[in-house]
Amino acid sequence: MQSVALGWQVYEITRRPLDLGLVGLIQFLPGILLFPWTGHAADRFPRRSILLLCLAGFALCSLLFFGLAWTGPASVRPIYMVLVLFGLVRAFYGPAGQAFLPLLVPAEHFPNAVAWTSSIFQAGTILGPSLGGLIYGWAGGPHAVYAASAAGLAAAAACIAAIRLTKAPAPPEPTGREPLLAGLAYLWERKTILGAVSLDLFAVLLGGAAALLPVYARDILHTGPWGLGLLRSAPGVGAVLTAVALAHRPLGRRAGAVMLLCVCGFGLFTIVFGLSRSLPLSLAALLLAGACDMVSIVVRGTIVQLQTPDRMRGRVSAVNMVFIGASNELGQFESGLTAQWFGTVPAVVLGGAGTLLVVALWSRLFPELRRASLAADPADSPAQCPATAGVAG
Repeated sequence: MQSVALGWQVYEITRRPLDLGLVGLIQFLPGILLFPWTGHAADRFPRRSILLLCLAGFALCSLLFFGLAWTGPASVRPIYMVLVLFGLVRAFYGPAGQAFLPLLVPAEHFPNAVAWTSSIFQAGTILGPSLGGLIYGWAGGPHAVYAASAAGLAAAAACIAAIRLTKAPAPPEPTGREPLLAGLAYLWERKTILGAVSLDLFAVLLGGAAALLPVYARDILHTGPWGLGLLRSAPGVGAVLTAVALAHRPLGRRAGAVMLLCVCGFGLFTIVFGLSRSLPLSLAALLLAGACDMVSIVVRGTIVQLQTPDRMRGRVSAVNMVFIGASNELGQFESGLTAQWFGTVPAVVLGGAGTLLVVALWSRLFPELRRASLAADPADSPAQCPATAGVAG
């Protein structure tokens, strides 16, 4: 809900695609600057407590957005200031959230849990933008959307508070420079993980069109906030359908090859969306792009968490969140910047073509990725993997 309100409000104030890109860049910078400490915090302190504190911080940001919307800012600078705080909170929330799930389910059920968790998350990305657009139009402004976001975050905090862990996390490692950077060293050792997270980084960095959806909704498809909400929701619809399918029929031993094909599909459907002048065709293209992206999300999330020992999951997740943030938020900035230079439609089409080029390069640079498997194999467990033991120990 909040993403729709922010995008529409910023574009209403400035009418510049570049400012939509800055929304993503500002949220991304705290994560990349602080990732050694955010990951170490997720490994050193109780992850449940970190999540509760971060949800309180998110709710505070929503209330600050509410106050700004109520007063009607003439400039986007105050909004950007709150986004800095939002990015700071999310820098701690991301690693703790990713490293929290393996404590809740046994390893043999983890791929299935990733699929179901992703489907539940995508359900939020479907309902949230749609509700955000409807509430924005009904209230005649973003203030009601921000109030609803704060209430939703309070409910999320209540859910986290109700969780009782049955699996104890590993004891924390001592502080120091080497433990802080262990996540980077681990990713460099494991080429399959490095290939998966870097593929997502560059593919979504180039092919993402989310930042430009307000421009498409207003100036190209000629809809209002409700149309923007539908466009925001469409990738989530495709993603949740795919996640449910993957939960029932896991990818197994051909996961890496299927992921590469689906990232290729993500680029192709991004090009279709960029060229479309029809709302139904645009929604269909975004739905299929979201379906393809979900395959990458499930494969990457499963590989990263299952091949990482628990005592290092926070730091590895922090590095992974930097890659995800770079692909999403830095990708928004890249989209806004190229749209400012070349125009909105050429920016999206060129980005989709860039995604196809990345897939071709990564399939040659990371042959391990083509052979990646999600099938259960005791030899791949973290406890028995020499590379894992060396970095973790």
